[in-house]
Parts: sequence; structure tokens; C-alpha cells
Amino acid sequence: MKTIVLICLIGSSYSLAKAQSIIGEWQLVKESTCLDDQVTGEDGTEAELMTAMKSMSSPTPQIVKFKEKMVGEESTRMLTRKKPDNKTSFLYKFDGERLWILDKRSQTITEAFNVEKISADSLIISSANRPCETKFFVRLK
Repeated sequence: MKTIVLICLIGSSYSLAKAQSIIGEWQLVKESTCLDDQVTGEDGTEAELMTAMKSMSSPTPQIVKFKEKMVGEESTRMLTRKKPDNKTSFLYKFDGERLWILDKRSQTITEAFNVEKISADSLIISSANRPCETKFFVRLK
């Protein structure tokens, strides 16, 4: 009987050790939208327009920090300042396969993401409502 309990404990600790933690600072490095998939011009003008539109977007790094106790913080880091601007705090829930962003007051789900990949240095999530919208993050040290 003791050996069965011991085997169960070892198995559960192994599965917990295998799961990656989302806690830490993550920087958004790439973002794809549903429009990217739909733009397939024969002469390439639509693709050139999409490239030009993406180059006009803000080059400031977007940082997401997942902290202990299901609290997170989203910010835009300016190049000339050490502290980030526009901090927005939020609540989250993560189960290894799904990431939910929760409303701070009612703790209801405001956004849901499928976790495509999580490793020690990268995180790829896609919107649960629109799977063609994907965000690629790298972990900051």
C-alpha cells in the first residue's frame, strides 16, 4: 500500500516539475493578425502595404509581467527611461494550456488565450475567439 502511494506522489511531482511556469517578464516580439492570412495579392501590392503599415507601428517594447498570486502587469517601456510607462495591472489564471485574463473587480474572464507553446525562454499564445491572432513572447532575464 505504501509503495502505491509513493509511486503516485513521485508521478505527480514529476508532472508538476515538467510544467513550465508563466511567472516572469515577457516581451512581445511578434504579433500576427487574421488580416495577415487573408492578404494574398497576386501582384504583391497588398503584402507591400501590410509591410509598410507594420513598419509605422511603435517600436517601443511591450512588456508583460506575470507575478505570484495571479497578478499581472502590462507596460510599454520607453527607450530613454528605465521605468516603464503606461502600467496596467490585471488578474490572470493559467493552467498550462489556457491563459485567462480576468476583470479585477468581478474576476470574470475578459480575454481567453490558448497556449500554443511555453518553454523556458518563449511563449506563444493565440486568441481563443480568433485562433489566427497569435502573439510571440520571449522571456526577459
